[in-house]
Amino acid sequence: MYSMYRTWLVLLIFSQIYGNCMCQNRTKKFRPNIVMVMSDAFDGRLTFDPGSSVVQLPYSNYIRELGTLFVNAYTNSPICCPSRAAMWSGRFAHLTESWNNYKCLDPNATTWMDLLQKHGYLTRSVGKLDYTSGSHSVSNRVEAWTRDVPFLLRQEGRPVTDLVGDASTRRVMTKDWKNTDIATKWIQRKAASLAQPFALYLGLNLPHPYVTNSLGPNAGGSTFRTSPYWLKKVMPELISIPKWLPFSDMHPVDYYSTFTKNCSGNFTEEEIREIRTFYYAMCAETDAMLGQVISALRDTGLLESTVLLITSDHGELAMEHRQFYKMSMFEGSSHVPLLAMGPGVRSGLQLSQPVSLVDIYPTVLEMAGVAVPSGLSGHSLLPLLSQWADRPGWTHPGWVMSEYHGCNANASTYMLREGRWKYITYADGLSVPPQLFDLMVDEEELHNVASRFPGVVGHLDKQLRSAVDYPHVSQAVHAYNKQEFTAWRKSIGDNYTEVISSLRWHLDWQEDSEGNERAVDDWLQKFVFSFR
Repeated sequence: MYSMYRTWLVLLIFSQIYGNCMCQNRTKKFRPNIVMVMSDAFDGRLTFDPGSSVVQLPYSNYIRELGTLFVNAYTNSPICCPSRAAMWSGRFAHLTESWNNYKCLDPNATTWMDLLQKHGYLTRSVGKLDYTSGSHSVSNRVEAWTRDVPFLLRQEGRPVTDLVGDASTRRVMTKDWKNTDIATKWIQRKAASLAQPFALYLGLNLPHPYVTNSLGPNAGGSTFRTSPYWLKKVMPELISIPKWLPFSDMHPVDYYSTFTKNCSGNFTEEEIREIRTFYYAMCAETDAMLGQVISALRDTGLLESTVLLITSDHGELAMEHRQFYKMSMFEGSSHVPLLAMGPGVRSGLQLSQPVSLVDIYPTVLEMAGVAVPSGLSGHSLLPLLSQWADRPGWTHPGWVMSEYHGCNANASTYMLREGRWKYITYADGLSVPPQLFDLMVDEEELHNVASRFPGVVGHLDKQLRSAVDYPHVSQAVHAYNKQEFTAWRKSIGDNYTEVISSLRWHLDWQEDSEGNERAVDDWLQKFVFSFR
């Protein structure tokens, strides 16, 4: 009873505070502060029931109670750099040609943060940005360029867990905590004394798996690391063991992903449960960083004048569909959190409207009273979020799109989510079979019903093609991959054989190094593009 009364009292107080801010919006141009916390690899399904009961996320729940939650928010590309490029630019990946973790935005690209600064906001970015071209490992880019080569090589470390510290160890991801400290000190020492509105961005690396250092300098992130302190925040009895299709029933692109992610071997139920448990514990640590930001805003009296946005670049499969990591359109990988709280934002609202990261750009600008430029892929969500925005006739298109062109998937992949349906198509739409999932009855996405519902497939494919000429885009990516690989090989000259054999696929590569080099040469000689 006391808990219910306390929640009711908090809601009443915040409704009064935000109501006052709403009045300010109606009588004069109130410009809220804007704080965004963007994590990495956070499964958006954990922000609403039943996922939210698996792990204690008190600060995410706090925002959910006092703000608005988008239940169906998606990344526009399920990998770090292209996803963030879409969020910062407000444009789909194929429009910015953000093909992989190496090819994203030009450093001079105009972001929504740039426009806020131009229109009177003091801006500050802390932590992981990761949206411009040129970053990530050589292995990562070479694997993306050569995904059309007909070989099958393990490119990741097998997912493992790592327990560190003791029951009092809270700061496991020290780099993220350092950046959180920087952000909160900026709020306390700088933002609190400003006469102008501010925009603060905090980018976190958690709950992205850690680099597996034992695999060498080119290793990917396959280690799920946490401490006993965070493990106590997880409800082990509620952790599900995902169902897996037999290899013979897997879609060919999903099989390629499973193999290249080093997940085709045997896993015990205990291993799977432990990986998932550690991942949820990493999410709890991420949530605590969010809590530190909220506390800094509250303690400085800025909370009532600040819009707080929470999201992530993509999710984490955590052994669903016999995979970890992202690079997939399955829910664990493509479904992201999106929550908002602040002046004028509706309280306790959960919206089922499909939205995506490109919607953040116009939404933030409209919140700040800045004119939204033309040519964006997204749509402002303010009419859905706000208690005071009035726009007769405004509609969101009712669908969202995601695309993927990077490593660990051997065909460009496109997803359209509309209503109960998720449609996934590949390459030219003909040479690789599509997938269709009815998420209302098949939450685990185990039953591809594309052949049973050709009318639905036709409708969704037409909708997708209205947003992207995906056969043309797939062809452009294919040509880009060959061009970039050729230039890279030429740049390393006589060291080519040694370098390519020592990338993170080195164990499998060296089993038939000559055959693998021939496969690459044969692929490069087929300059005329054709889908397999």
